Amino acid sequence: MQIQDLPYPNPGVPDARSGPRLLWWLWRNQAGGQLKALAWGLLHFVSVSAMPFCVGLAVQAVIDRSGTRLALAGGLLALCGTGTAVGDTFLHRAAVTNWITAAARVQQLLARKAALLGSALTRRVAAGEVVAVSTGDVERIGWFVEGVSRFTAAALTVVVVCVGLAVYQPALGLVVAVGLPVVALAVLPLLPRATRRADVQRTKAGRATELASDTVAGLRVLRGIGGEELFLDRYRRASQEVRHAAVRSARMWSLISAVQVLLPGLLLVAVVWHGVGLARQGRITVGELVTVYSAVMILNYPLRHFEEIAMAYSFSRPAAKRAARVLSLERSTSADGSRAARVPGGDLYDPATGLLADSGRLTAVVCGDPDAAGRLAERLGGHPTEPGRSVLLGGVPLDELPLDSARTAVLVQDKDPVLLSGSLRDLLDVPASGAVRAADALAAAQCEDVLDALVQGSLDIADPMDARITERGRSLSGGQRQRLALARSLVTDPEVLVLDEPTSAVDSHTEARIADGLRRLRTGRTTVVFTSSPLLLDRADRVALVHEGSVVAVGVHRELLDTEPRYRAVVTRETDDEAALAGAGDGLARDSALLDALENLEEIEESA
Repeated sequence: MQIQDLPYPNPGVPDARSGPRLLWWLWRNQAGGQLKALAWGLLHFVSVSAMPFCVGLAVQAVIDRSGTRLALAGGLLALCGTGTAVGDTFLHRAAVTNWITAAARVQQLLARKAALLGSALTRRVAAGEVVAVSTGDVERIGWFVEGVSRFTAAALTVVVVCVGLAVYQPALGLVVAVGLPVVALAVLPLLPRATRRADVQRTKAGRATELASDTVAGLRVLRGIGGEELFLDRYRRASQEVRHAAVRSARMWSLISAVQVLLPGLLLVAVVWHGVGLARQGRITVGELVTVYSAVMILNYPLRHFEEIAMAYSFSRPAAKRAARVLSLERSTSADGSRAARVPGGDLYDPATGLLADSGRLTAVVCGDPDAAGRLAERLGGHPTEPGRSVLLGGVPLDELPLDSARTAVLVQDKDPVLLSGSLRDLLDVPASGAVRAADALAAAQCEDVLDALVQGSLDIADPMDARITERGRSLSGGQRQRLALARSLVTDPEVLVLDEPTSAVDSHTEARIADGLRRLRTGRTTVVFTSSPLLLDRADRVALVHEGSVVAVGVHRELLDTEPRYRAVVTRETDDEAALAGAGDGLARDSALLDALENLEEIEESA
């Protein structure tokens, strides 16, 4: 796999049982690139390590006044220099390719998992952690994957040089052969502590990232309640904790670096001291002493890769652990389904709650618990967070349909819809039946003022469809974002449209017009609206009250308001004390209060 061939046609099925298993799986899937990097790494490191032998040969040739051997040494040096340059160039190319392709593979896997899980992903893993995994963690994972081949080449080179020195000059070569493993392995006792400190640092950094992500996402609300300073102080404290953890981790890594400088230096001193003694005794030549000295000095270069691979693993292991945690998440139902791909039609029925949405009608659902309403909306769309009995559409279980077919049949718009950056035309360019025009959807969602705001915020834009929408629509108000998201859902024109609080951020007059537009545009289509707004409820063909996970009452809005106390408590925001007071009064007073409420509702509708 080359960089220009990305993205992968199929990134594969990862081994997400643990972080090390994921790293091993990534390495195996890049075996060709790893072997290529290993080959170029061996050429580079061996060429570098062979230079001391050439230098020693040249020095001895000068001492012996041998022009032939001096020319041979010069030729060998030129050959080693060429090997060093070529090997380093292509090693870097192969290593960077391995790094980028490994990171790209993990990003594709994460994107595929996010698309598969949908909204259930952020219910299981914090959004900030998902961001941290898909940005910084994938780079650290790629760093270790590409570093393995360079470390292997460096380790093999060290072995080759030790064997070569032992054969070339046994008296000094054996000292080097014994000392180098000690130098290379001396840092092993320090690695567990360094790894633990790196883990602590990454954990704290992940928490700070989650806090920052949540704070930015809720900045508008925080400013509204004056809580931005509180969250800023929390982030400052989290940031300082990350800094302290990073300093502690850096101290340990600096100690490891000092050890890897000190011990090779001591080995070099021992080799020179012993070699000078042997040279004085005439047991070795000056050229052999220079060769061994230069070889020990040069070996510091491949030995540095021992520290690098240890550092890369210590940072990539927690990153791979977090990535494996996300990649190991599974849907409660299979995405492939057991039925042929088709889009069924008919009544939508949830056997778990007993909720029935008649085909072609507008059904409103009142639920006192917003979280329970969100989970039920996800169930109706075929995205259950927990396994259970499947929702039926026209008698066909959604769980038995392929995921694409289920999502085509039922579209769920949650209470916090996301607007992607781009033009308004791009926003509304979604898979659709073609029966609903963008202009009609925008009109039904009462987006006239939104279009004006987009045009005013864009330079030299006459057509609102070409106006730019910032990331997540941050330049728009909550109500404007909500209406644009509703228009996008209406353009899609699915068989069943499930809306979770689609008008919670708009005023009552706009809400009344949206209710009328929704009824008009969705005529003949099944629509389910989770809401407690009297304006929407009064326009629904059927209203269902869900209490403690079951449908306990079904009817029309005014009937339920009159006969069902639990329904009235949710819709009118009636407190327990008010309910008790109303129950203690006589029936005439209660009826009078209900009539007053209905009259007020009618006045709001008429003014709308």
